[in-house]
Amino acid sequence: MVYTLHAGGQALLDWHLHPDVIALCVGLLLCYWYAVQVWRPHTRDAGGVKQSQVIFFSLGVAAIYLAAGSPIHDISEQHLLSMHMVQHMLFALVAPPLLLAGIPTWLYEALLTGRRVLPVARVVLNPLVAILAINMTLVITHLPHVVDYALYHHWFHFLVHATIVSASLMMWWPIITKVPSLPQLNYPYQMAYLFVQSLIPAVIGSFITFSSTPVYEFYEQAPRMWGIDPVQDQQIAAFVMKVIGSLILWGFIAVVFFKWYAREEAESPGVHFAEVEGELREIGLNPNR
Repeated sequence: MVYTLHAGGQALLDWHLHPDVIALCVGLLLCYWYAVQVWRPHTRDAGGVKQSQVIFFSLGVAAIYLAAGSPIHDISEQHLLSMHMVQHMLFALVAPPLLLAGIPTWLYEALLTGRRVLPVARVVLNPLVAILAINMTLVITHLPHVVDYALYHHWFHFLVHATIVSASLMMWWPIITKVPSLPQLNYPYQMAYLFVQSLIPAVIGSFITFSSTPVYEFYEQAPRMWGIDPVQDQQIAAFVMKVIGSLILWGFIAVVFFKWYAREEAESPGVHFAEVEGELREIGLNPNR
């Protein structure tokens, strides 16, 4: 089924409904519902499921649909490299941390800590392996010949997207999850890890930014939208990758820093204001007056 987007009485875009993406997203939600409602009562040491976790997982699935089933997908495959970068940002920096944050720890333990699965999971989710995997994926999938081939061959484009999501789930694992038997990073290492991760996309973005000619043949020949020429399009794409992507990563660095600071404050042996206030009250002084 095809829908047409209009603006000012003019047809802007033919948008396909993408039943395969709808089926994928519904399948993810059904698997999540089965795990937390049907499987959980039969799982040893299974805890509860927070409402926030359900919201996070649902938002992660929504991000996947937005990237793969909305007009973003159609514009990225037919017209604009900049929208292609928005799509990949959703696949790499938005959907994976939301999906991981939505899965409770007991479910990770049930799925990944079995006798045969645990050794593999420890290798795959090792931070060094994860950061190598995501950066190799980003470099390879943004090479001109790879991008052009993917845009001309749907099956390969799907494989590229699946690889980006998988590598991104690996990359976000040490930041989002807390499973004792699987690799973890403390707060200072989490900040360093995210800082390193912000470098490679900036390099790729710079390569695209400073090219005075179109980098990708497909987008050079694609029908234009909104009066954006191919060079302007790839400069916008570089902005999305370098600036927007870095802002997301640095936002997580800031969150990690404040979590670390709060923990250090809570564990510090110094005198806290609440203790001082209590002692003042005992001697008849009210510090709030």
